[in-house]
Amino acid sequence: MGGANPARPVLFADARVVDPRSGRDGRGAVLVRDGIIADVVWGATPDLPDGAERVACEGLVLAPGLVDMRAFIGEPGAEHRETLKSASEAAAAGGVTTLVSMPDTNPVVDDPAIVDFLLRRARDTAIVNIHPAAAITKGLEGREMTEIGLLREAGAVAFTDGAKGVASAGVMRRALTYARDLDALLMPHLEEASLVGTGVMNEGEFASRLGLGGIPREAETLMLERDIRLVRLTRGRYHAAMISCADSVEIVRRAKEAGLQVTCGVSVNNLALNENDVGDYRTFCKLSPPLRHEDDRQAVIQALAEGLIDVVVSDHNPQDVETKRLPFAEAADGAVGLETLLAASLRLVHEGAIELAPLLAALSSRPAEILGLPGGQIAAGAPADLILVDIDRPYVLDKRKLRSLSKNSPFDEARLEGRVVATFVAGRRVHGGFEEVAG
Repeated sequence: MGGANPARPVLFADARVVDPRSGRDGRGAVLVRDGIIADVVWGATPDLPDGAERVACEGLVLAPGLVDMRAFIGEPGAEHRETLKSASEAAAAGGVTTLVSMPDTNPVVDDPAIVDFLLRRARDTAIVNIHPAAAITKGLEGREMTEIGLLREAGAVAFTDGAKGVASAGVMRRALTYARDLDALLMPHLEEASLVGTGVMNEGEFASRLGLGGIPREAETLMLERDIRLVRLTRGRYHAAMISCADSVEIVRRAKEAGLQVTCGVSVNNLALNENDVGDYRTFCKLSPPLRHEDDRQAVIQALAEGLIDVVVSDHNPQDVETKRLPFAEAADGAVGLETLLAASLRLVHEGAIELAPLLAALSSRPAEILGLPGGQIAAGAPADLILVDIDRPYVLDKRKLRSLSKNSPFDEARLEGRVVATFVAGRRVHGGFEEVAG
């Protein structure tokens, strides 16, 4: 793994320190000892403690590592697409120090033994923190609820049927009731399969011009509206995994105004791209939810800036050549996103649509808070899961250089700004190097 010895204190000096939990953003220094943030000094650089190593940040942004609430990993069962090891390396390169893995594996994560296997496997092979989400229904089939209590005891941090919506309102009601009593978090995918039908991209004029079947916004909003009503009935804790359109924003707004325990996320793809990016049938842009109209993209950006949308996720979903190099209608949904999550999100900062601290809150402190995990803040006593970022460094993405085993990035050959220079987990460097920081 390399990097600093966690037993040796490290002083990050002369950084632009951004603490998204408090919203504070300014020059400062951070002292790390034994994998924990020991001290934060704002506005000055303290003397180097005896035996400590000094990292000259020279104006780079020092922020908490990102917490990604939605990443699909092939292991177990589809290791050719992604392993826990390769996903963790991609995450570290993108500044993600904690990720939540989806239960869409073979076998499905619907048994405590599989949760235990994933946790042990991640400890042995991964260089970032990986927490499994378990299935809401057995086999992701939508019929029979899983043993939420036993799965939670085994270490599942949330419950979702991954890329599938829960079609049965009765099953969702029971799951929300059990989740409420166990203080568990449900974070379902919003997709009414019967409305999706044969649709493959956002329904509208552009889909018609391409001759492709459309997916109406109602495939998302009907599920969201139903779930919110069930939350009102059960008083369960609910996180809409990803919303993508203006109508969904208003549904979430009403739910929050009513005082319900409702939070929501958005995929970075729906923040940075719109349906026009499908272009000449680019299958790397075939996603679920689909890329929407520009008006919807602007609506979710505004909702993120307001704080109505709580979380930004990568929706990392690696697909191999055999499932993507097909006619658009036949290609699998999904794109890799761990390595581009921060850089693509920073487009909003560079455009002036959102300030850096609230963006980082949606990428780190807010997901950590929702999941009940440590991290997401720069404060004494917090884990030293940190990233150093040159937010203005431009580059053109070359998919061949991605650490992920799959290369299906919708940002291939895109111009991006913002490089993660170094990533630290519990004070240990897992990406980048001090020579790069200093240079």
